[in-house]
Amino acid sequence: MNNYKLTIQYDGGRYKGWQRLGNQENTVQGKIEKAISALVGQSVEIIGSSRTDAGVHAFAQIANFKINEQLSEAKIKKFLNHYLPEDISITNVTMVDERFHARYHAKSKTYLYKIWNEEYSHPFMRKYSMHVVKKLDIDRMKRACEYFIGEHDFTAFSNAKSKKKDTMRTIYSLDIEESEGFIEIRVSGSGFLYNMVRKMIGTLIEIGLGEKEPEDVPAILLSKERGQTGGMAEACGLYLEKIYF
Repeated sequence: MNNYKLTIQYDGGRYKGWQRLGNQENTVQGKIEKAISALVGQSVEIIGSSRTDAGVHAFAQIANFKINEQLSEAKIKKFLNHYLPEDISITNVTMVDERFHARYHAKSKTYLYKIWNEEYSHPFMRKYSMHVVKKLDIDRMKRACEYFIGEHDFTAFSNAKSKKKDTMRTIYSLDIEESEGFIEIRVSGSGFLYNMVRKMIGTLIEIGLGEKEPEDVPAILLSKERGQTGGMAEACGLYLEKIYF
């Protein structure tokens, strides 16, 4: 079998997330599978590294698929970019070892979250960032970030729909930068539970607004109670930035 790795960018705004749901084609996975299947003349399943939620974007999602036929990487890339919607792009195609698995071989991931922190809306970024009108206290948020670093049980920051039995995750870095009205929060970790990043960001926002204290984070983690976290940040501000193998 020939195994191909795809690097994918997408605007997740009009999709129900990455993962194909039954026969639901309105997912990023569903759109790409349909295009690949048309290319090879048979049904093909692709494996994604990260199951991004509805409305979440990606700069570099990684996926792989296997087919019997050996095709040139350039042909696959050209065909897919011609037939895929304009809000999904294949930026790279590489033939890889047959054992490569986009999900199981991923060692860590980085997500980026964008907040527009001005009184007025940003017409060009309103679909790609969360608008927080009240000024956020960045210093308080940065203090809170320190408590997330390391290995913790993130049950409190997961969604009740999550089927993961192992809720231990390691956060390697959590950084905040502010520039010209935008606040960018970048988090890297071994992996993330369903809705975990958006709940972490929601908690940081509440801390920045003075509704929670930075020192509340350890107690929230230890509580394992989902109701203790802040509200979930909007999907439109979240981007899967990079996956490391």
